[in-house]
Amino acid sequence: MAAVGVTAVVVLALGVLAPLVLYWLVRAERARDAERVTDFEAAERTARRDEK
Repeated sequence: MAAVGVTAVVVLALGVLAPLVLYWLVRAERARDAERVTDFEAAERTARRDEK
């Protein structure tokens, strides 16, 4: 029965931590992109360059 409790705690911890890690990764990527793209025209040029 102890294994069931440990498994439940691990699953709950992963359920809480995984979204937080994803949130942190997205914010870090957004901050990095904000440093490189400063206005709409630059963003559009960057997007068009990615298409090629």
